[in-house]
Amino acid sequence: MHRTAFLAFALLAASVLLSSCAVVDHEQRRWIFMAGERTWPPGEAAAVGMQDVWVDYVSAHPEQPGQDVRLHGLWLAQDRADAPVVLFLHGVRWDVRASATRIRQLHRLGFSVLGIDYRGFGRSSKAMPLETLAAEAARAAWHWLAKEHPQARRFIFGHSLGGAVAVRLAADVDDEAGLIVEGGFTSTLDVVRSTRWGWLPIAPLLTQHFDAGSRIAEIGSPLLAVHAAHDTMIDPALGRALYDKARPPKRFVLIDGAVHENADVMGEQAYREALREMFGIGE
Repeated sequence: MHRTAFLAFALLAASVLLSSCAVVDHEQRRWIFMAGERTWPPGEAAAVGMQDVWVDYVSAHPEQPGQDVRLHGLWLAQDRADAPVVLFLHGVRWDVRASATRIRQLHRLGFSVLGIDYRGFGRSSKAMPLETLAAEAARAAWHWLAKEHPQARRFIFGHSLGGAVAVRLAADVDDEAGLIVEGGFTSTLDVVRSTRWGWLPIAPLLTQHFDAGSRIAEIGSPLLAVHAAHDTMIDPALGRALYDKARPPKRFVLIDGAVHENADVMGEQAYREALREMFGIGE
């Protein structure tokens, strides 16, 4: 009887623990991604005139294997057929339209641009965002670019959280011409440790690691890392630490006077010079 009671108690405890872990994981994903159909009004205006594209694939993710997925993207092409193309991977909260001003900047700098929404964002298939689902979406978009533009030099660009997604993609593929990361970081844990809450022992609870620091040395293409000097969301030291872990050729550009949200605007000339010197774009 005592043994039966102990077994029942153990099963109950395990059930409570698993339930608690599931809640922690769900809330962590909700807090990190802040996903939805919302957009930033100036970005929505900038998206007018861009082409809507759809990336369809069947998910191989163990959370939802065999599920049909549709990603929404914005496409802004150059007139030149031989223009380089870049996959734009955005950060948290807003959908891809909020990044339309950044997409237009990359277009001014010489790229044809595909920006996508991960699952759970904007008009893409519904799902609670997850680090590995975002990685799967990025790979699907990359394959779409390779199929649609097989002769083009293809680059990967990631902003903020999208920087970690971009690093993972660049580490997984071998046909990118270069990687550009703006406002990047080494890992979720390092971001938390850089804040006033850094003393909290959260490491065992983390399920969304975004451990770009452990992957950056695996990329086989040149890296351009850009960071705002007055970034209060992602400490510039984390962007520099990510850069330091990468193999050459690489370049780090710190944008004086810029914050997390406007390094693209404040640093457009620096971008132009770095892209010309590293990749021969804009010559």
